[in-house]
Amino acid sequence: MTISDTDTRAAAPPPARTGGATARPPRPSSKPNGQWKIDGTTPLNGNEEWKQVDDGLAVRERIERIYSKGGFASIDPTDLHGRFRVWGLYTQRKPGIDGGRTATLEPHELEDAFFMLRVRIDGGQLTTEQLRVIAGISQEFGRDTADLTDRQNIQLHWVEVESMPEIWRRLEAVGLGTTEACGDVPRVVLGSPVAGIAADELIDPTPQIDEITSRFIGDASLANLPRKFKSAITGHPSQDVVHEINDVAFVAVEHPEFGVGYDLWVGGGLSTTPRLAERLGVFVSPDRVADAWHGVAQIFRDYGYRRLRNKARLKFLLAEWGAEKFRQVLQDEYLGYALPDGPAAPQPLAHGDHVGVHRQKDGRFYVGVTPIVGRVSGPILAQLADLVEAHGSTRLRTTPHQKLVILDIPEDRVDSLVAGLDELGLSARPSLIRRGTIACTGIEFCKLAIVETKAYATAAVLDLEKRLEQFELPHPISLHVNGCPNSCARIQTADIGLKGQLVTIDGEQVPGYQVHLGGGLVSADRDEAGLGRTVRGLKVGADGIADYVDRVVRRFLSERDAAADETFAQWAHRADEESLQ
Repeated sequence: MTISDTDTRAAAPPPARTGGATARPPRPSSKPNGQWKIDGTTPLNGNEEWKQVDDGLAVRERIERIYSKGGFASIDPTDLHGRFRVWGLYTQRKPGIDGGRTATLEPHELEDAFFMLRVRIDGGQLTTEQLRVIAGISQEFGRDTADLTDRQNIQLHWVEVESMPEIWRRLEAVGLGTTEACGDVPRVVLGSPVAGIAADELIDPTPQIDEITSRFIGDASLANLPRKFKSAITGHPSQDVVHEINDVAFVAVEHPEFGVGYDLWVGGGLSTTPRLAERLGVFVSPDRVADAWHGVAQIFRDYGYRRLRNKARLKFLLAEWGAEKFRQVLQDEYLGYALPDGPAAPQPLAHGDHVGVHRQKDGRFYVGVTPIVGRVSGPILAQLADLVEAHGSTRLRTTPHQKLVILDIPEDRVDSLVAGLDELGLSARPSLIRRGTIACTGIEFCKLAIVETKAYATAAVLDLEKRLEQFELPHPISLHVNGCPNSCARIQTADIGLKGQLVTIDGEQVPGYQVHLGGGLVSADRDEAGLGRTVRGLKVGADGIADYVDRVVRRFLSERDAAADETFAQWAHRADEESLQ
């Protein structure tokens, strides 16, 4: 089935502490930018054309009625390469295609007849029943695959379109789904992994997350945005949702007059043109969060740039407007009232990955664990569900750091749980290298990747744990490994960020990484977010991660200002280039 290009169902819009901004404001253009409220809704490129014909929400009916019965060969190409994303489905990379061919082959030449499936988990909140269902889908339909993402989702692979009706039935029976897990839509809402249970929490953001998702996910008026739209909300003082790199984020703060609410940030994003979000300087009370979120999403829909895909994120609009104009438009055109000025949240006093054993406000404990680079499996998830229930709990959380947090453990069961988790490869007391390493999907499954990530990063972690065992690191060192320039693994905000590309070593072109050093978000060790430094010509081979990290960490330890408790990022920005090689 092919949808006619003359279909008239167009989606028209209805009426009407600052991060270090690194993206330059867009240059004035003599051409329209495709801003609906300024230029009208006439599509300016092929991508915008098919989105106006059918934004993607309706493709599920075709998947269930036609494609699941006719198989991969029956899928309309525009549905396959565009609309399927709205339901969490991407074709995965065909095995055996090396990274040098990524940019030269067409999508149909790169892709296999199997899908990556992203299960949407808003706020990272899971029950053991839900986890067991995901595990079962992995084992029955996904060749046991499962990865924890840095967006609090779980990704499966090797999924066939024929299986999707049954997969959706199982997920939705336990309150899960894949609606708008990908695509130019409001994606998963990141939430504090310790929402509602942390002893030092300022506010539980769960009601705000629930209101946003129940009101707006699957809303046709927001199903055709210029590009992806990423959200985050936290009520925890560790600021544990990487708010500086989201399109919209709410960070808990206590207002001297209005009590506890949220500080609103907009316009963050990484990829090939990184830009940190900015505070609008407003205070948002809990009952106004959903409306403020909706206002920002509508601004993006109506004023976001649509002519060029590489300029279509909200960060480019913010770079042109500035925070003051953005706030004014939000208040005047979308909210209909002024938001009060608000204070910035203070610097966190603790790390936000929640690894380790921590007491909850009810006296029980939560345990944060680290699988190596987020790689788990269906069998491990099933065993984890059994283990958690055997220790008296039915709740756990995913995190924005490829970790898991198990909630509600009685004090006398903590040691037993930690031992059982260790047996599953889920460490509550990991080395600082294992704790700080994340990796994207990589060339194993991703059509955009140039280099493998999970396997190389895992091997490096295991090697570095032996090499650096004799040293006591003063702080966790974050190592982020990405298979291409798009920064799904947030390479610009890591102590050591590795960007996959082909590199020349000893005259031979091989898979490798460009190195970014000294990036990071606000944390207990860092009072201001900043992007990593690149050193001209500094590249490492894909199999040389451990050698490079070992070398640069030893230099850091020998050269750092211990009296000032200098962090790796601080040292990396002041060190000479020779020390960073």
